[in-house]
Amino acid sequence: MSFSNLGLRAELLRAVADQGYSEPTPVQLQAIPAILAGRDILAGAQTGTGKTAGFTLPILQCLAANPHDKGRRPVRALILTPTRELAAQVRESVAIYGRHMPLRSTAVFGGVNIKQQIDNLRRGVDILVATPGRLQDHVNQRTVDLSAVEILVLDEADRMLDMGFLPAIRRILAILPKRRQNLLFSATFPKEIRSLAEGLLHNPEIIEIARIGSSAEGVSHTVHPVDRARKRELLAHLIDSNNWSQVLVFTKMKHGAERLAKQLDREGMRATSIHGNKNQNQRTRALQAFKSGAVRVLVATDVASRGLDIEQLPHVVNFELPLDAETYIHRIGRTGRAGKTGEAVSLVDHEEREMLSGIEQLLKRTIPQIVVPGFEPGPRSPSPSSKAGQHAHRAGRSHGGRNSQSRQHRRPGRRGGNAGNSRGHTH
Repeated sequence: MSFSNLGLRAELLRAVADQGYSEPTPVQLQAIPAILAGRDILAGAQTGTGKTAGFTLPILQCLAANPHDKGRRPVRALILTPTRELAAQVRESVAIYGRHMPLRSTAVFGGVNIKQQIDNLRRGVDILVATPGRLQDHVNQRTVDLSAVEILVLDEADRMLDMGFLPAIRRILAILPKRRQNLLFSATFPKEIRSLAEGLLHNPEIIEIARIGSSAEGVSHTVHPVDRARKRELLAHLIDSNNWSQVLVFTKMKHGAERLAKQLDREGMRATSIHGNKNQNQRTRALQAFKSGAVRVLVATDVASRGLDIEQLPHVVNFELPLDAETYIHRIGRTGRAGKTGEAVSLVDHEEREMLSGIEQLLKRTIPQIVVPGFEPGPRSPSPSSKAGQHAHRAGRSHGGRNSQSRQHRRPGRRGGNAGNSRGHTH
C-alpha cells in the first residue's frame, strides 16, 4: 500500500515524496481514509508511529477541498497539544506537508512573547496548533476566533490531562461550534480519557496500533543496578565505552538535569539540558544542537518526554526512574520510532526497586538486569527510620532504660513535606 492509494491530492503526495516517504505507517493507513470520510477518531498509538502525518495530511486535504471566502480566514482546524515542543513540531509538520497548498498555519504556546502570536492570528490562519493554557489566554484577550472550527484534534490527550489541562480543554470545547469533526489521539486510556472521549466523539472510528501500556516493539530494555552515588560515573562510562554519539538522558528534577549536564560537559561529553527553568528559545537551541550532532548528550526532565521529534534516536537513559510507570513508556517512546530499533537503559539504585517493579508490570515483562563490572552496587543500607530506631534502642540501654534519645528520634521529620513538593518541580 502506498500513499497514492489513500485518496490524497497530488500536492500532498508531492510533499510526502519530498520527505522521502513512500509507504504509510499502520496508523496513517487507518486514520487517513477515516478522517477524509468525515469520521470522528479515537486512536491509541504510541509516539513515533507517524500519527502526526496521520491527521495532518487529511486535515489539509479537507480544508483545501472546501476553501473559505477570500479575504476572511478564520481558524478552521484546531490542534491542541500538551507541550510547547510538540506544538512547534506539529506546526512544522503542517507547514511541510502543506507547502504546495495555499493554507496558512501558526502555533501559539507559552514561554514566548504573545504579541507576535496576536499579529499572526490577526492576519488569519486556517490551521492553529496550540497548547491549552496559551490558547485560553488568547480566548480571554479575544485575540482568536474559534467560531468557525470544523476539525478539532486532541493530540496526546493523556499527557494533557496529566499536566492538569482538563479544565482549560473543557472551557475551549464550550466555545467551539457544536458541529465539527473530532480526532482524539492518546498513548494510554485512563478512565479520564475514556470519559472525555464519550462526551466528545460521535460514533468514532477506533484505531489501536500498539497495545495500550506497551512500548515500541523495536526498543530493547536494560537495567544496570548501581549505587545512587555512582550513577553519573556509570553514565559517563557507558557513553564513552559504547561510543554513543546521541543519547537522551532523563532525570526527575530540573536542578538535577542542569547539574548532570554541566558535569558531563566538563568531562568532555558535549552535553546540554532541557527543563522547565529554561525559556523557549533556550530549549529550541538545545534541541537543535542535539539534533545536529553539535551536542552528544541531552539531559531532560519529563517536560521533554513527549514531543521531541528526533529521527533515529538510538539511546534513551533513565538516569532516575520516573514516579509512575506510564511516564517510562512516554520517555522511551523517543527511541525505536517508525520501525527503527532503539535501546532504553535504566540506572537503578536500591530505592528505585519498587518503581522498577511497577514498570515491569505495565510492560508485562521482566527487564534484564546487567551489573557493569566495576560498578557493582553495595549492600542495601538500612533506611533512615530504621537507623534511627537502632540508635534509639542502643541509647535507651546505655542510659538504664531512659528514653530521652528515643523521644528525640520520634520527632516529626521533614521527609513528608519534601516528598509532597517533589512532583511540583519535575518540569
